[in-house]
Amino acid sequence: MSQITATMAGNVWKVTVKEGDQITEGQEVVILESMKMEIPIEAEVSGKVKTIHKPEGDFVNEGDVLIELED
Repeated sequence: MSQITATMAGNVWKVTVKEGDQITEGQEVVILESMKMEIPIEAEVSGKVKTIHKPEGDFVNEGDVLIELED
């Protein structure tokens, strides 16, 4: 089971995938907004989106799990 985590604190501005989607390594999956900047979060591994833990509008801290993947 792989996880995609926040690289910094901020608000989840946009989630570009949905549960059940097959994603590839390097694909943009979430965009965070912090200090009026957009920070794209990319998948480090390929897999199927099992759970989206932080929906759009939620605040996250660095290291929070955003998405859980099935291998």
